[in-house]
Amino acid sequence: MKILLVSDEESPYLWDHYQPGMLDDIDLIISCGDLKASYLSFLVTMSRAPLLYVHGNHDDKYEQHPPEGCVCIEDRIVKIGKYRIMGLGGCLRYNPRGKNQYTEREMRRRVRKMWWPLMRSHGVDIIVTHAPVRGIGDVETPTHKGFVCFRKLLEKHKPLYWCYGHIHLNYNRRLPRIQQSGQTTLINAFDRHILELPD
Repeated sequence: MKILLVSDEESPYLWDHYQPGMLDDIDLIISCGDLKASYLSFLVTMSRAPLLYVHGNHDDKYEQHPPEGCVCIEDRIVKIGKYRIMGLGGCLRYNPRGKNQYTEREMRRRVRKMWWPLMRSHGVDIIVTHAPVRGIGDVETPTHKGFVCFRKLLEKHKPLYWCYGHIHLNYNRRLPRIQQSGQTTLINAFDRHILELPD
């Protein structure tokens, strides 16, 4: 299975310089947030692959105009092929009125509510979030810290992959796109990244 991961900035390669057939070999698209609804609708239309997404902290317009033809996986586990995929969008609250922003306590409550879906599905293979795990790929600024409760989720359920956004790789060239924690590979989906999984 070939998965296209996208997040935070519309890729000029896919958006401005798109050529017919560029996405023909893509089996699934996953958005980790903060992308225009029109961009996601474009990708799902051009690729013929399903597109799953979570909300970023700048996706408040999705309430009025959600990306057409795409599937929101907030607080859900969906199965694509043999892979179980769970979504938890949003970031750590830095603005009292900010949309898709959560305190650590609020996100911990969301994670706890996933207990039964995780039990019913016998775990999860891919976790999709907007914010990173605290201490793995995040940045020490009030707006870009990860969630502490994500680390507990990671350690308990040990997904194969954790895909996230929010941290723009052009903030700092030393920021890694891919990191490893135990058996989990964590991938920053900024712009675009291809993930290939066994069928």
